[in-house]
Amino acid sequence: MQLRIKYPFLLAAVAIILFASCSKTNKEGRYIPEQAIFALHLNGESLSSKLPWDEIKKNQLFKEAYEDSNTTALMKSVMDDPENTGIDVKTDIILFVARDSSVNYMAIEGTIKDEAKFKKFTTEAGKDKAVISEKNGLNFSDSKDMTAAWNKEKFVLVGDIKSNNSDRYRGLYDSAYTPAPEVKVDRITLAEKIFNLKEDKSLGKDEKFSELMSEKGDVHFWMNMEELSKVDGLSTAAMGPLSMLNTKKIYEGSRVTGTLTFENGKLNMDFRSYMGKEMSDLVKKYSGDKIDADMVKRIPSKNIAGLFVFNFKPEGLREYIKLLGVEGFANMGTGMLGFTLDDFIKANKGDIMLAVSDIAQDSSGRPNASFLFSASIGDKPSFNKLIEAANKFGKDKFNGSEGPAVFYNLNDNLFALGNKKQDVDAYIGKAGANSFDFMDKIAGTSGGAYINFQYIMKTFAKEASRDSLDQAMFDASLKMWDNMVAYSGGNESGASVQHLEINLVDKSTNSLKQLNNYFSELGAIKKKKDDRWKTDYSEEPALVDTTTAVPAK
Repeated sequence: MQLRIKYPFLLAAVAIILFASCSKTNKEGRYIPEQAIFALHLNGESLSSKLPWDEIKKNQLFKEAYEDSNTTALMKSVMDDPENTGIDVKTDIILFVARDSSVNYMAIEGTIKDEAKFKKFTTEAGKDKAVISEKNGLNFSDSKDMTAAWNKEKFVLVGDIKSNNSDRYRGLYDSAYTPAPEVKVDRITLAEKIFNLKEDKSLGKDEKFSELMSEKGDVHFWMNMEELSKVDGLSTAAMGPLSMLNTKKIYEGSRVTGTLTFENGKLNMDFRSYMGKEMSDLVKKYSGDKIDADMVKRIPSKNIAGLFVFNFKPEGLREYIKLLGVEGFANMGTGMLGFTLDDFIKANKGDIMLAVSDIAQDSSGRPNASFLFSASIGDKPSFNKLIEAANKFGKDKFNGSEGPAVFYNLNDNLFALGNKKQDVDAYIGKAGANSFDFMDKIAGTSGGAYINFQYIMKTFAKEASRDSLDQAMFDASLKMWDNMVAYSGGNESGASVQHLEINLVDKSTNSLKQLNNYFSELGAIKKKKDDRWKTDYSEEPALVDTTTAVPAK
């Protein structure tokens, strides 16, 4: 009998644990509408630990704002200590943009630490003193530009977003269109809706948003591309001739999420791209494999300024065009050039590379560099049709002597095009031999990019046209930025994953502190430039009397 009692209890406990672990929920999205266009989450505790407020106060731009005669006593008290707002700045801060009926609005959410301070701040912060009211257990502070709503635990700041984009864009092709009258925004009602939002109508129940919040980071962002496509100025109604594209299937279910982490010597960003079923199936079936590392090794220079390389399945292009509903237009356009869409697909094997190297200054001080484009060849007869079409279009620009010549060469496997014939010929003529440090990160992925900030800036480190203060700004950037690397991470949990990192010269200091110091240094230099400008141009030159005196008779 005892065993019969224990086992059902045990099974129920296990079921509860499994249900809780499988139902992905999050507290951060609890008061964000499920159809929010954009959301930003700031990890207050993490950001405060990486950049204490005392260090921010040393920033030159901060000091200038503090000393500005227009800065009120209230704002100075907030700048002395942000918690004088009554907000707990070491907890989560949420910002989101959403649409309610025909109104776009922005909201900021957070935790109340001192209700009296918060009330004082929201009442006196604006140009016009806010009106205080109470309704349904919530406190409101309503001014011309912003409405604050709060209880003892949390607050919401609401501001409306006015946009006439749809009127502007539609007016370009429809002169008879009459703009809709401006809608008055009831921000108090909006704030109430946020407080009373049901959990199943919030991002707190969204699995993709929960996945985002589970990633460790300092800043998270969420973009609902499907909802963004409906915003005034971007909707199909405002696209004019482009409305023939079947963009609904492209945007349907589309979400982009990102996590930013400030680490020692670098900024790390991880992105996830979600799509609707049709787009997701297409990407899954036709997504690229590994990049061709030999295409990169063939670059005839070690001085790489920038690189973009990726692999794709050309057959997927036809399916994507079909999904857009423009297959007929695509065939018509390629036919006018002398080949078919099938020729283009057969011609390409699926490897593309673009590299910029050997940046220098010519005799007149203008930048000069080697640009090299390469593609792998699938079916050579089909590829020759593309070359013939390009030659007709480019006439004598390709391998010619007139104008800004562009040179190309090819073998059975590779095509190369560039602005320097010796580089194009060297690329095609020999197997890959060069090695690059960044290849350790992008090799094995379906796409990667690299920018060498140090190499680019050092090329132009000294210019006669720069004055001492402009040179100081340039030197500050030279001491700050090293390089950028980005690459695809494949597919995880139904999402395409990408990673981007920006590496700094100083590898030992947290990147958030470095950014604060960098902008402080730029701010100090800008102040010197402004002071010099005031000294040089503050007084108008005296007017010179150019009239000729009439001689006395």
